[in-house]
Amino acid sequence: MYLLGNLIWIVFGGLLGAILWFVAGILCCITIYGIPFGIQCFKISALVFWPFGKKVDIGFFGFGGLLGNLIWILIVGWVLFLIHSVIGLIMCLTIIGIPFGRQHLKLAKLAILPFGAKIY
Repeated sequence: MYLLGNLIWIVFGGLLGAILWFVAGILCCITIYGIPFGIQCFKISALVFWPFGKKVDIGFFGFGGLLGNLIWILIVGWVLFLIHSVIGLIMCLTIIGIPFGRQHLKLAKLAILPFGAKIY
């Protein structure tokens, strides 16, 4: 079932989203200060490409992760969280959209606190 969900996800925007996150990661890695943020973009890109069957756990960060998450939230995290949350809630209004809405809510959780998040 995960395979079918992932294939539908890829066709209807997952591939484009993953490519955009990957490009954002490359752009972040241009500077030394942006490398940690680029790594987080690559992590999000992998989840955007193949989200079904994966679980996100947040909260495993130390002081460096806390600082990275604060900077991330101030710059782009709150916007990404808001976008994924709204899309997820809208998709959950229909029975067919519930599985895809749940994936957007999973991405919202990762978009707000990417540093120290574990993807299983």
